[in-house]
Amino acid sequence: MARKAPSKARKSPLPRLLSNPFVLALAAVAGVFAIAMGVATLTGGSSGGESGKPAPVQQAAQQQANGQQASGQQASGQQAVQPPPVQSPPVPAAKVEPPAPAPQSTAQTETESTGKAAAEKPAPAEFRPPATTVAMLPPPAPPSQPPVQAPSGNAALWRKNALPAEVPQGKPMIAIVIDDMGVDRKRSNRMAALHGPLTLSWLPYARDLQVQARAARANGHELMLHMPMEPSVKADPGPNALLVSLDRGEIVKRVRGALDSFDGYVGVNNHMGSRFTADRAALAPVLAELHRRGLLWLDSRTTPNSAGIGLARELKMPWIGRDIFLDNQDTVAAVKAQLAKTEQVARRQGYAVAIGHPHDATIDALASWMPDVQKRGFVLVPVSTLVRMRHTGG
Repeated sequence: MARKAPSKARKSPLPRLLSNPFVLALAAVAGVFAIAMGVATLTGGSSGGESGKPAPVQQAAQQQANGQQASGQQASGQQAVQPPPVQSPPVPAAKVEPPAPAPQSTAQTETESTGKAAAEKPAPAEFRPPATTVAMLPPPAPPSQPPVQAPSGNAALWRKNALPAEVPQGKPMIAIVIDDMGVDRKRSNRMAALHGPLTLSWLPYARDLQVQARAARANGHELMLHMPMEPSVKADPGPNALLVSLDRGEIVKRVRGALDSFDGYVGVNNHMGSRFTADRAALAPVLAELHRRGLLWLDSRTTPNSAGIGLARELKMPWIGRDIFLDNQDTVAAVKAQLAKTEQVARRQGYAVAIGHPHDATIDALASWMPDVQKRGFVLVPVSTLVRMRHTGG
């Protein structure tokens, strides 16, 4: 009989090793491990304890951030390595040399070289030559007018401009000084029209000062300059007055401006000035300028604390002080009473200086007093005559 052919070929059985579940599990673990190693290799890791190198992108970032070599990292059994934080390079304060610097770009090398050069070689401005210390000294004072010795004897300006006068021996002398001349033109003209001699003291800011002063001098009166100075009370001494708040240079400037306002006068007395004349430091350059020009100083004594006479004595310049104010009360009777006191002072000390102002009451009182003063044994003189007879200096 013919044998029946098999309908399907029998499959050959698998080896028993591959059909073992333990072997299959081990193979699965090996596969997972292989995949992990591949991932680690792609992310910069290493296997077998070798020192891995950072990925090219990571290396470029690290070189651009800090320019140092990346440290080796152990990546066995790790899936990813976190890159180190990027730190800004410190500003070079001194020369810093790392033990193993990594290659740097050209820009980084130039920057670091510049920092090293600045630290190693200071800039020239930090080491200035000793000569620069001279520039720190105060600048020299601007050249002032050269000092001039005060003229002496008959060469002094106050003597040249003095009104000639003859004084009989043994008779008391009275000098009448009228301040504030020139501003009130009407009353100034009335005062200058009186028969003198009077000593008329003119404010430097009066209009047509030179014309007014020359007319008064032609009428037989002596001339003085009435210098505006700061009072201690609330009153306006006028423009360009001398103030204690001014520095020495400004005081001298204002004094010279006033002294140049006109000519022909013998000296200066103070207009107001109770505060200024009491300030020795402020008044000193004023009297020094008068002495330099050969002028006399009449202290109006608007304060008992005036330093004027003491300074004049120290300078050995010609000076005199006021004895009586005529018109603190602006009435004819009050002025005549003060004129009587002036006569008493003249009899006691041989002379007297009285100061008044171009007021109507003062003009009227003087107009009636002067014609009879000589009958009572007095001599009316300009102030320079008293200075000449009482002063032994220039």
